Amino acid sequence: MADPYSTLGVAKTASEADIKSAYRKLAKELHPDKNKDNPKASEKFSDVTKAYDILSDKTKRAQYDRGEIDGEGNPAMPFGYGGGGFRGDQRSGPGGFSGFGNESADFGDIFEGLFGGRGGGGGGGPFGGFGGRSAPPPKGANVAYRLAVSFIDAATQAPQRITLADGGTIDLKLPAGVETGTQMRLGGKGQPGPGGNGDGIVTITVKDHPFFERDGANIRLDLPVTLNEAVRGAKVKVPTVDGPVMLSIPAGSSSGKVMRLKGKGFSQKSGGRGDQLVRLMVDLPPDDEALVALLSDWTDKRAVRAELGV
Repeated sequence: MADPYSTLGVAKTASEADIKSAYRKLAKELHPDKNKDNPKASEKFSDVTKAYDILSDKTKRAQYDRGEIDGEGNPAMPFGYGGGGFRGDQRSGPGGFSGFGNESADFGDIFEGLFGGRGGGGGGGPFGGFGGRSAPPPKGANVAYRLAVSFIDAATQAPQRITLADGGTIDLKLPAGVETGTQMRLGGKGQPGPGGNGDGIVTITVKDHPFFERDGANIRLDLPVTLNEAVRGAKVKVPTVDGPVMLSIPAGSSSGKVMRLKGKGFSQKSGGRGDQLVRLMVDLPPDDEALVALLSDWTDKRAVRAELGV
């Protein structure tokens, strides 16, 4: 059974941030949309997602570290049982255990059943003869879903509709700070089991945008401006994820000048939204004889490269 720490390439002492960073990197490399001709990449993506599901959940991670669940998230039975021990995908006959799916069993009850920790009577469960209670019936297996979200929808937390395995649909509200690798849990939307349905686990991929670029909670944009707009100043229309807005460009603006549009970035877990950072890029027309003639008698005598030592 694969070790989730090895699968993500992190140490057992890795922080939550280290685990998240490792998963994001691997998810981008192995995502099926980027590896359509490589089925092994899809398998590895699934393994990486399972590993992240365990290590990003404090309870599951602690259970794995204690040896209570395996690398698939299934219960690891003590001392084996029935010869070969249990695996999460096995099903036993009447009177035995049914499949565990991806949910953890109550190991306190299992150990007490084995060693007579509670109650004095024998029988009454799969560990009859040892005394104690049997484990609660397991839930069904979780079902993994992938959801590709546009850059603008992710930034504005636009509702998303996803089709479930049973053919039904559900509308999702994207969480604040959503990014590639973010996972959402849909309670009870997994496979049925004796203890109820498992959950749906939705892994999100945020698509790239043609001209917006994400920088944490901020969004960066290179905005072309004409020479006369930069020299004289102007009010120009600027695209944002919320729609176009007007931006006042100060007279004498140079290429590289960055202007800030407050609250036009991505939603943040801490509340509010980041900003849009607009970098002005003066766009000169090629082979413009009128512009050449206009500047023929004028020279900028400043030492604009002095700070570079040249």
